Amino acid sequence: MTWDVVVCGAGVGGLAAARALGGLGLRVLVVDKQPRVRPVAKGEVLQPGALRLLRAWGVERRLDERGAVRLGRLVVRDPGGVPLMALDYGALPAPDQWLLAHDHTVILDTLRESLPPGVELRRGVLAEEPLRDAAGRVTGLLLKEGDRRYEAPAALVVGADGISSRLRRWARIEARRVDYPHRLVSFDIAGAAAGRPRDFSAYVTDRGLRLLYPLPGGRLRLYVQVEPDELRGAGPGELADWATRALASVPALRPLTPDLLAHLGSRQTLPVARLLSSRLTAPGLALLGEAAYAVHPMAAQGMNTAITSAGCLAEQLAAHLGRAGGLSAAAVDGALRDVEERLAPTLAQAARTSGNAARMVTDLSWRGRVLGRRAVRHTGANPRLLHTVTHNMSGLGPRPLTLLDRLQQLGLVPDPRAHRVPTG
Repeated sequence: MTWDVVVCGAGVGGLAAARALGGLGLRVLVVDKQPRVRPVAKGEVLQPGALRLLRAWGVERRLDERGAVRLGRLVVRDPGGVPLMALDYGALPAPDQWLLAHDHTVILDTLRESLPPGVELRRGVLAEEPLRDAAGRVTGLLLKEGDRRYEAPAALVVGADGISSRLRRWARIEARRVDYPHRLVSFDIAGAAAGRPRDFSAYVTDRGLRLLYPLPGGRLRLYVQVEPDELRGAGPGELADWATRALASVPALRPLTPDLLAHLGSRQTLPVARLLSSRLTAPGLALLGEAAYAVHPMAAQGMNTAITSAGCLAEQLAAHLGRAGGLSAAAVDGALRDVEERLAPTLAQAARTSGNAARMVTDLSWRGRVLGRRAVRHTGANPRLLHTVTHNMSGLGPRPLTLLDRLQQLGLVPDPRAHRVPTG
């Protein structure tokens, strides 16, 4: 069978691309080398920009039916729980006034269930190499499924195969991965007796980030920043001592200690890296998700940017198909050029926003602590900057901060416009 599109990778980016492109009436094949979905404590918080698309696809409604939690604020707090900087999503235009939290596997399942009839998903299928024409344009993939190898020709190939993307390497697109000097340890805490938070809260401590937000079923997600080898070889007793100390320095979280100790078995240790691809497209190929862009989870940007990028790809392809009167290599590559032009600056801006947010609360160097705390404090006291940062984090469209804005964030120059909050 000949496909219009082959998507490599069935994560959020790949499934969003399949949903968006399948919605154009295209025949889409999605392949993933993993035979089943693995539960991972990431990609659980959806921003308003991504929710716009999910709402149009019926995914938001399904997530609500499955108990998704709506959050109105993203707050940076001191160890005692006092807000230092609060991003109030309620100040954004309706209906884009909340974050939505659910388990990563449920988000994947709900996206999969939304796929149109012209989309097929095959798991346990490895992309071995790209198919190319005489000019070097990507024209499909050579796939391996068990002992069977077969070609899947397509006018467009979407690489959504993760941060170590093989498709990106095959296209000779450069991307430098930079690992953060820390890890995040995740815990899934059920039935917490200490109360249910109502927002996405990042606690700034001398030992790094403590991140807490609610999940469906009365559960909590807790992330704790650690050194790369901090828990290597730790036994049950050592892990319990470590967990007690991790919350002891955060008075606002101390009441969670008994619940955390009861759920140490839910621990996942996650490496944290950032990456921004030098290009997002090549003839016949588009990169999405972590194949193109990976960021620190502190700002809840990665999964959301993958979804909005999929929407952009479909929008541009639809425009070119309409002008060309059908699917052709020329129409696809014209759409890819427009995707590159529109998405590259947006992803660069999102990378800066996410990187700055992460440094504010995770950088434990002397310089990082001083600048990070100043930036949090002065941004939190400036309604105009708060509104701009909230808009940027929400994914509703970039509003770049100027050099003057940056200086005002650090309190180095006064801001006479601090209380002039934009409308809309």
